[in-house]
Amino acid sequence: MRPVNLIPKEDRPGGRRPMRGGPLAYIVVGALVAALIAVTALVATGNQIGDLEGEIAQIEGEVSGAEAKATALAPYTQFHTVSQQRIATVTGLADSRFDWERVMRELALVLPGDVWLTNLTATANPGVIPDGAATVSLRSSIRGPALSLIGCASSQDAVAGFVQALKDMDGVTRVGVQSSNVGSSTAGSDSAGAASCQTRDFIAQFQMVAAFDAAPVTSTATTGELALAPAPAPAPEAEAAPEEEG
Repeated sequence: MRPVNLIPKEDRPGGRRPMRGGPLAYIVVGALVAALIAVTALVATGNQIGDLEGEIAQIEGEVSGAEAKATALAPYTQFHTVSQQRIATVTGLADSRFDWERVMRELALVLPGDVWLTNLTATANPGVIPDGAATVSLRSSIRGPALSLIGCASSQDAVAGFVQALKDMDGVTRVGVQSSNVGSSTAGSDSAGAASCQTRDFIAQFQMVAAFDAAPVTSTATTGELALAPAPAPAPEAEAAPEEEG
């Protein structure tokens, strides 16, 4: 006879007990774990979104408060801007102001006794031509303030001395002589529109420009013009023209 073991398999010692629930139980447990993880992640994400929404709301509130403060302070900002612009304008005008009074006073001191002017035009830029002023073409090549001088001297040496005297003036950087002619006396006006001052053959009539190149240049510069009435020529003594022998 063949022996038969009547002990159930699950109670037999040393044997492998079969699964009571089968693989379905493991599937259910895995699904529950996955669902739990998903719910946990969803809750965490929701909490993060809530925190971010709270921060956004706080930032929006701060921005609204800052905008309100900026709106309240806008008049002060505009006033400060206008104030700075006016200060810059006044400073620019003060820096670009040219002291013509000093120039005229110094010119009166250095003007030789054997030189007299028939026209003196002072302008801060070449684009300005005062009414009735005689013009010297050299003035157009100087961007800054300059003096246009027209007159006569007792000789060419006197003209040269006057040029040197102008160069010694404070602020004068160069002196240009457009013309200096000695000839017979002429009546009427010279080529620049000023009255002729050549009343003797030896008198030199000149046109020159004294430039102040170091002075600031502005687009809207102040101008000045001074026209001097013709002075009578000095009576010649030592420089009288020699008489012809008959």
